[in-house]
Amino acid sequence: MLISAKTDIGKVRAENQDRFRVCELDAATSAAVVCDGMGGTRGGGLASDIASNAVYERLCLSYRDGMEPRAIKSMLISAVTAANTIVFDKSREDEENRGMGTTCVAALVHNGSVYVASVGDSRAYLLSESGITQITNDHTVIQYLKAHGMIDSDEPRVMNMKNVITRAVGVEPNIEVDYFELSASPGSVLLICTDGLTNYCSDELIYSKAFRRPLDEAAADLIDYANGCGGKDNITVALMGI
Repeated sequence: MLISAKTDIGKVRAENQDRFRVCELDAATSAAVVCDGMGGTRGGGLASDIASNAVYERLCLSYRDGMEPRAIKSMLISAVTAANTIVFDKSREDEENRGMGTTCVAALVHNGSVYVASVGDSRAYLLSESGITQITNDHTVIQYLKAHGMIDSDEPRVMNMKNVITRAVGVEPNIEVDYFELSASPGSVLLICTDGLTNYCSDELIYSKAFRRPLDEAAADLIDYANGCGGKDNITVALMGI
């Protein structure tokens, strides 16, 4: 099983508030966590650091060979929920960190099955012979308006809210975590990334650079492309072979 992950500060930001953790839990199972501290928010880097470590540690401690899908679901959601509590409590210890938060995508790949928990607008994609599919939903103002029929497309009047997220780890005492479970064919790739990549890369471009490519090269090429387009945000990519 192959895993590759890379992060880059980009060309504009003074600090990289993205964090990732990846590992092989056993010969047939890999895990990844990607977090993006809320841009411009005090403590964003701290929030993503705490959350990524909290989720990663709980997955490593809780995972057992032979876990049923419902147990994996419970483990992922519990890990992200626990991270929310830790970040929220930490934000209350120091006035300067009030309101800090982070996106979070946590994923586990086991014997051709993909399990994903998500909060925020960092994304998970499945790349296969049939193309690229976005697994996660963006928790953003624009997606909320679209889902409720309030806009039909990316209207200019709301484009300035493109990166305003409606759900983040650590901002509120309780969090709703999205969960996804799907099967993947051998040779597929699970890609997790922050919006520093997707703000510049279309789904088609991601697919062309990441599918059937060495994972290390694919991650580096995607980051180079985003930086070449301006690199206005931190950029993180994690790739997991299936």
